[in-house]
Amino acid sequence: MNHANSPRVARTSFVARLSATLLISSMAVCAPVMAQDAAGAKSLDELLNQVRKADQKDAALNAEREARFAASRDQQASLLADAKRQKEALEAEAAALQRQFEVNDKEIAELMTSRDASAGNLGELFGVMRQSAGDFASAARNSMLTVQFPDRIAQLDRLAQTKTMPPIEDLQGFWFEMQREMTEGGKIARFDASVTQPSGEIGKKAVTRIGPFVAISEGQFLSYETGATSFSVPPKQPGGHFQSTIGSFESTTSGYAPMVVDPSRGVLIGLYSQRPEIMERIHVGGWVAYLILLVGAIGSILAIYQFFYLTVVSSKVGKQLANLNNLSTDNPVGRVLLAFKGSAMPKDEDAEVVELRISEAVLKELPAIQRVQPFVKLVVAAGPLLGLVGTVIGMIETFQSITESGSGDPKLMAAGIGKAMIATVLGLGIAIPLLFINSALASRSKRLVQILDQQSTGLLAETLEARNGAAHA
Repeated sequence: MNHANSPRVARTSFVARLSATLLISSMAVCAPVMAQDAAGAKSLDELLNQVRKADQKDAALNAEREARFAASRDQQASLLADAKRQKEALEAEAAALQRQFEVNDKEIAELMTSRDASAGNLGELFGVMRQSAGDFASAARNSMLTVQFPDRIAQLDRLAQTKTMPPIEDLQGFWFEMQREMTEGGKIARFDASVTQPSGEIGKKAVTRIGPFVAISEGQFLSYETGATSFSVPPKQPGGHFQSTIGSFESTTSGYAPMVVDPSRGVLIGLYSQRPEIMERIHVGGWVAYLILLVGAIGSILAIYQFFYLTVVSSKVGKQLANLNNLSTDNPVGRVLLAFKGSAMPKDEDAEVVELRISEAVLKELPAIQRVQPFVKLVVAAGPLLGLVGTVIGMIETFQSITESGSGDPKLMAAGIGKAMIATVLGLGIAIPLLFINSALASRSKRLVQILDQQSTGLLAETLEARNGAAHA
């Protein structure tokens, strides 16, 4: 038996069995029709003729069915052949791709080996570059130049995180950013930047940057947070000459102008801004501080008033001494001399009585000359004592706070001691100036008293001399 033709024989047997099955089925279907035609036949010839026609009709139907079956069979065979050809083509393509993959894999391995051999020390250089880029990225985030050049952070981060050798353009950009940081750090630049107000409002403003140290805008110092792309206005600005320095510097367009530079890049200015002002310190001192200031203010006002009074009186006394022949009542010397010259001088009184009357006239002038000085002396003595009272009260409050908190926090102790020392400073602050003012008042009043004593003594001598001359005559 030929095994090569066994599939074809099997297909032929299958077709024969299928044809027999279809024929039996068609005969089974047509049998009722033939029976119906036989029932209508009138003779055997008509019946035979009808049977022949039915056979012919069935044969045509079977032929048509076999034709459709053959066509379907050929179509399936054609599709099967096409599928086989596609499979063979794909298998051939897959084999070719596999061979190409193996060739490419081998070539890639050779190229990687060649690259590693050619790179040499570039790997170490690449590691140093990544480390340098990371370090400079951290320095750039801490520099306020980042607000002016915000795009450099992304570039530096990309270099610091890259896993492969960057292109030469990125390396050149890295070098440029380092050079620009050094160059711009020695310049004063004016540019527009976003500024955040203490209220949270953000707006564009003209900013003046002095190197990497200080940034100002509209008479205010600006602070910079690490990694931020904008400046912010601190809630409290340093006072005093700082504000005037900023104003004059911003208005300068050429030449040189003084300016505050913070080498710590804003830390020192921030600490200086937190220092309390004079009124804040006085408020911290409490009621003792206000009492000291009240006493000092009263003493100062009275001392200044008396100082100007003595100055005016000294001027008038000097004019009177220059012209004793024309006495005036607008000065103490003139009033004393007028009281005992001419018709006002009694003729028959003893010398002792005259001396007492002259002393009385001088004593009438002393209260106006020496007034206020006792109170000023009292303020000078009471100022440090009131300060000591405030210090003791402040120390008591400090120790009470330490007892309540249960810890020896240096900041808590420093704040309490600072509060206690304010009263002492205020007491000394009013006592020392008033001490000098009182010394000046005492000197001026003593000078005027000496002049009065001198003139009254001269008047007494003149009177006694006149009486002695009249007695001898």
